[in-house]
Amino acid sequence: MHKKLVIFGTGDIAQLAYYYFCNDSNHEVVAFTVDANYIKEPSFCGLPVVPFENIYTEYPPSDFQIFIALSYSKINAIRKEKYLMAKALNYELASYISTKATVLNENKIGENCFILEDNTIQPFAEIGNNVTLWSGNHIGHHSFISDHTFIASHVVVSGGVKIGEQCFIGVNATLRDHIQIGDRCVIGAGALLLSSADAEGVYLGPVTERSRVPSTRLRGI
Repeated sequence: MHKKLVIFGTGDIAQLAYYYFCNDSNHEVVAFTVDANYIKEPSFCGLPVVPFENIYTEYPPSDFQIFIALSYSKINAIRKEKYLMAKALNYELASYISTKATVLNENKIGENCFILEDNTIQPFAEIGNNVTLWSGNHIGHHSFISDHTFIASHVVVSGGVKIGEQCFIGVNATLRDHIQIGDRCVIGAGALLLSSADAEGVYLGPVTERSRVPSTRLRGI
C-alpha cells in the first residue's frame, strides 16, 4: 500500500528525494511545499507546490506524511526548524532508507532520515531523527548519531562513537573509535579525528596546495 507523501523543499535535495521515494519506496509523492514567500513556480517535478502555511488544510496529517528535504544550511538549523514545525502539526515524518544500504542495526533509525545507497550501518548503531547519511558511509557498531545531523559521503565513523545534534561531517572524514563529537560541530572534508571534539568546534583537514611545478613539466603523465 502506497503512503501519500508531501516533500518540503523545491531545491536539488527535494528533487533527489522525489527520485528516491518514487523509485525505491512504498511512498507516493503527491505535492511539494515551501513557505509562501519562497514559491517561485506553481509546480515542481510536475506536481503542485503549496504554501506550507496551508498544508494542514490541503494535505491533512490524517492522510499524508511529510519529508523535510533540506540541506545542512546554518548547521542544520533550518531543517531542524521545519522538522519541529511539521511535528507540531502532528504529521508523521517519513524516512527514506535505500534498499542498496546495508542496515544491520535492527532499523534503529528515526524519523525524517535520508539514508542513501552504499551506507553500511553496523549492529548496535543507532540513528536519531532528521539525520542525513549521503552515499557510501561506514557507521560503526555501537555508535550513536544524534538528531539533525548531516554526514556527507565516504565518512568512516568507527565503533562506539557518539555524534551530537546538528553536526556536519564532510566528505572522507574519519572518526576513531569511542570518541564523542559535541553538538553543532563541523568536521571538514578529509579530517582525521583521534580524540573527542567540544561542542561548536570546527575541525578542518589539510588542504592540498598547488605544486610549484606545472602539469606540462610532469613526466610519465
